[in-house]
Amino acid sequence: MEEPKVKRRKDPAASDLRHSLDMCSKHANVMQALELYDKVVAEGALSFNQYSFNIVLYLCSSAATDDQKALCLKRGFEIYEVMKLQGVPPNEATFTAVARLAVAKGDGDLAFDMVKQMAEAKITPRLRSYGPALYTYCKMKVVDKAFEVDDHMRAAGVQPEEAELEALLKLSVEMGLEEKVYILLHRLRTTVREFSASTVGVVEQWFTSSAAENAGKSKWANLPGTDLVKEAVQRGGGGWHGLGWLGKGSWEVKSSQLDKEGVCQTCGEHLVTIDIDPRETEMFAESLFTLACQREAKNNEFRKFQAWLDRHGPFDAIVDAANVGLYNQNFGDGGFNFFQLNAVVNGIQKKIGSKREPLVLLHHRRTKGGAAATPNALSLLNRWQNANCIYTTPTGSNDDWYWLYAAVRYKCLLVTNDEMRDHLFQLLGNEFFPKWKERHQVRFTLNRKDPVFHMPPPYSIVIQESETGSWHIPKSGGDDITTPREWLCVTRTGQPSPKKVRSPRKSRATKLSESSRPELVEECRPGGLISSAEKGKVPEPEEQSPSPTKVRSTRRSCSPNSSTILQKLKTAERTCTEKPIDFQI
Repeated sequence: MEEPKVKRRKDPAASDLRHSLDMCSKHANVMQALELYDKVVAEGALSFNQYSFNIVLYLCSSAATDDQKALCLKRGFEIYEVMKLQGVPPNEATFTAVARLAVAKGDGDLAFDMVKQMAEAKITPRLRSYGPALYTYCKMKVVDKAFEVDDHMRAAGVQPEEAELEALLKLSVEMGLEEKVYILLHRLRTTVREFSASTVGVVEQWFTSSAAENAGKSKWANLPGTDLVKEAVQRGGGGWHGLGWLGKGSWEVKSSQLDKEGVCQTCGEHLVTIDIDPRETEMFAESLFTLACQREAKNNEFRKFQAWLDRHGPFDAIVDAANVGLYNQNFGDGGFNFFQLNAVVNGIQKKIGSKREPLVLLHHRRTKGGAAATPNALSLLNRWQNANCIYTTPTGSNDDWYWLYAAVRYKCLLVTNDEMRDHLFQLLGNEFFPKWKERHQVRFTLNRKDPVFHMPPPYSIVIQESETGSWHIPKSGGDDITTPREWLCVTRTGQPSPKKVRSPRKSRATKLSESSRPELVEECRPGGLISSAEKGKVPEPEEQSPSPTKVRSTRRSCSPNSSTILQKLKTAERTCTEKPIDFQI
């Protein structure tokens, strides 16, 4: 027989040390942390482990930018050497902290070397791991090194976000690198749904520069034909052509808004809807189901939900009942409001003209006692139950899994004001999910009469490059759905009128998958964008560069299999739940 495992008793002194270091980290007290470290070394009774070393290194790297810079740099590097001498294995947090120390020292090469050492140690780098080297090179205007970090990042499967792309864009703008700017604008298009004020400022800086005025190698008379540009836009799924800067001359930059149909009120350009690849949707639904089954494992509850959907679906709309029933109920006598839930259910069915009742997803505790015990609520619940258009989620379950999966599976509308920013939705990444959310989420407001629904826009809220060479950049609009979004409208002097070349609103471009889009040539060919000699023909698909998503085909593609997506979600979940020390730059 195996001997029973004996639970180790925690060393009170070690527990006190950890607690003290945690307090130092919480209050950013680097001097007290160094005193604790020196005390432990002097007494010799305790030793620092990986966690303790990381806290001190992090605090030194954070304080290496203020009045204590010299001391913190000196002590930080000394402590890192001691850590290595004692054989304490470093982890991602260790390398990132040392990289931050290198930045404070002005040594971008050392910061980059820390990332390379992670690979040698078989440690997966994170986005924050690359920040120190990338921002240092961008600040020092070392173009080759900055883009080398970018290449290394993407090769490692780490997707740059707006902050990193903005840094590279700013560097390219300041150095007048027209092809790099063009590439980065399209990378931002695939990554960022709406631009922060700082990114908008960099974009404006570019289009008002002399380099932007001279960008482009053709006069208007020698540009690719209208049919060629339209074909390129269609291949791209709408919203961009990827043929490079069209024409030459100064740019006019204005703030603008779109009307309800998606027409720019400044230049008259009609923005388009960029369709989601149906294969992406199917595989995303499968991955959500697999992950939800693992998370909602008790009594196979999520499988029961799928079987229920098989019997009673499909649905044209899903209603997040908790979000609707608790809307504006944060007052003294407020509680779950079945009256407004019923108003939204009836209203959305009428709005979309569906004969099918919307699916109401509600936690079962909302159906027992309290507001649910009133005659009107009981009548509603019974009617929905008899119509098989309500599903009550069990105790211990997260409603979000249920309404999100149903909406993705049936490619239907989702009625909720939930901004979907919590832990669950962070796992879903910034690629497919934001596009899906933009196309399917219906927000609502309630007044004394009928609910007002804010339907998905008839155009994609993403940077768009038109067939005439104009650009439209969405500014961050915040959460106020009643305020029209501001756009940056950028047109070129002498640019043809959009009315002459604009495709009809429901053009073929809006019906093609993003997975078939033409790609920026710099991503696969040396020499940058399509040359003026090549602009006379549209390349065949195999000749065109893969998009940023396809370049990284070893880790993801526009049509990944469900196991690949699931693996990414699991990895993201582990990352989100590790509760690491915050080393963000």
